[in-house]
Amino acid sequence: MVADEIKGSPGPSDLVQVMQLLYTLGLNTGSAGNASCRLSGKQYLITPSGIDPSALSPDSIVRMPASGANNVGELKPSSEANMHGAIYAARPDVGAIVHTHSPYATALACTRQPIPAFHYMVGVAGGDSIRCAPYATFGSEELSENAVVALRERKACLLANHGVLAVAADPLAAAMLALEVEQLSMQYCIAVQSGGPVLLDGAQMKEVLEKFKTYGQISE
Repeated sequence: MVADEIKGSPGPSDLVQVMQLLYTLGLNTGSAGNASCRLSGKQYLITPSGIDPSALSPDSIVRMPASGANNVGELKPSSEANMHGAIYAARPDVGAIVHTHSPYATALACTRQPIPAFHYMVGVAGGDSIRCAPYATFGSEELSENAVVALRERKACLLANHGVLAVAADPLAAAMLALEVEQLSMQYCIAVQSGGPVLLDGAQMKEVLEKFKTYGQISE
């Protein structure tokens, strides 16, 4: 079993629970998708490759060095381990990453277009749109680079012809953000089919983003 390195921080059991939650919510099917969380130092934990969420256990979780080069556990890590490693290297503020193949968001990713500011909640991803990273083969260095760029000053993005990435402080928060992106994607698809949404302008989204800084249970 991979032990937690920081007392009270996310660990193997959290990743197992999040992968099972993503499956229950319909954001992933079969062994699709993956999740990871940062450890102390230059390591992170990630889910293994090709294992159904129902078969996961804390013992299944793989420890990786931050470079994403080689795993230290017995199981093969997710094919997207390098992408997770690249994001952690570029984003010291990120504590966890979730990758899904959720239906509506993935459908939009196949159009290779961003989700525009059709609804103010687009701002939960950190900007006035949810970007779509250019297509690259799964597991490739090019995909890692594209994801890092698409996530600049953002908390979520689409991956062209692939799926969704969501980053947060912990695995559950990242999963909830991925769920929000899927909900927004469904709403956007419906709006497009209903004649096309009226987009919020730059000033309106700037106001939304400012209000999000103190939204929820945040101490001022």
